[in-house]
Amino acid sequence: MRLALDQGHQIRALARKPQEARAGVTWIAGDLENAAALDALVAGADAVIHVAGMVNGANRAAFEACNVGGTLAVANVAKAAGVRRFIHVSSLAAREPHLSDYGWSKERAEQALAASGLDWTMVRPPAIYGPGDTEMLDLFRMARRGLMLLPPGGRLSVIEVSDLARLLLALAADRTSIAEIYEPDDGNPDGWTHQGFARAIGWAVDRQVATFATPKPLLKLAARLDKLFRRSRAKLTPDRVDYFCHPDWTVDASKRPPAALWEPHVNTRGGLKATAAWYRRAGWMG
Repeated sequence: MRLALDQGHQIRALARKPQEARAGVTWIAGDLENAAALDALVAGADAVIHVAGMVNGANRAAFEACNVGGTLAVANVAKAAGVRRFIHVSSLAAREPHLSDYGWSKERAEQALAASGLDWTMVRPPAIYGPGDTEMLDLFRMARRGLMLLPPGGRLSVIEVSDLARLLLALAADRTSIAEIYEPDDGNPDGWTHQGFARAIGWAVDRQVATFATPKPLLKLAARLDKLFRRSRAKLTPDRVDYFCHPDWTVDASKRPPAALWEPHVNTRGGLKATAAWYRRAGWMG
């Protein structure tokens, strides 16, 4: 949002909870099931950037309602309002819909949007990190303790949140990317091994970390325990274990955005260091 304001955009943003007033931002109270709020959200807009979605859900029906139904709801009101440009944030998980209900729902959302008739572009981010992010917070906390439990093996790509935001804003005004699906990352050609990324987080929190490749059955047990103790706040859910254990979550190099449109600016090690510093200032590191 800060980047959009810095570029001079006027923003309408959907919010389920009251937000502080901010110059240049009109907060629309509501959610993806509130038709009146969605109508107000898109009225007079030049483009819609759809980032809302469910990462942790109770079951497939919950993922479908939010990730598929919610995407369709926003697309339909945009179309009715004459707003053609639609930027949809999907996930690499959509490439492997058989692994999780989350991935299945993201693939279904992509299919629905592709048939919408809008001028869409889809972005499949890899693992996102950065200030304010809660999904990777547990990894930073583990690293601070000096021990990180990792998936059994494989590689992943990552992207810093401000780099992703710059891409979304660039796409909103771009006409050459219509009907494209992009997979952006930090520019590291082969991504990261889980161990290499864990050690980079350790460096960011000034700790040498010991890493442990966790067998899948143990991850299943840990997911059940996380669900038991943290309930809706659980980060490692049973639905995500197969997803985490998949050996290749690197982006497809042929689907990276064109360099003329966008390139990553944030060096990952430096970005992780800045993220750790933000977590400390916010009091999130415990």
